[in-house]
Amino acid sequence: MQDELTSKTRKKKDMLALQDLGVQLVELNEQQLASMQLPEELLDAVMEARRLTKHEARRRQMQYIGRLMRDLDAAPIRERLEQWKGQGRAHTAQLHAIERWREELLAGDPALARFLDQHPDADSQKLRTLIRNARREQSAALPPKSYRELFRILRETLTKEPAADA
Repeated sequence: MQDELTSKTRKKKDMLALQDLGVQLVELNEQQLASMQLPEELLDAVMEARRLTKHEARRRQMQYIGRLMRDLDAAPIRERLEQWKGQGRAHTAQLHAIERWREELLAGDPALARFLDQHPDADSQKLRTLIRNARREQSAALPPKSYRELFRILRETLTKEPAADA
């Protein structure tokens, strides 16, 4: 009865959505794919799609993956992929925040005072030295050793979990 009420267009959109989900599965790395716990037939089809290089063969394989996915509940797969995307976005946002701090610290001394106010556990002497050396490297067109080290120190400081009050 439900199939009679669903339009042909809706069915086609659903099938294409499953096929797109299959494309995302093919793009996963080995570890992620293993953690998905896919049915063996679907896993074999995904592995075969990775192996194929010809456009038409790959397209047909993706259609086959979409057809296999019609027989299983795609919601857990979708949720897991969205979870990984969210983690990726959070990681990217964190890297951008570290980069902004580095640029602000290299731009002027008031930023260092603000950083140390927000992160009192940071090694102020090491930060001052790295900032001074990174500025010197930039002005003299030297290799960015201190510039990279500053990023590493900022990442360590910003990703530390705050200590729980006992």
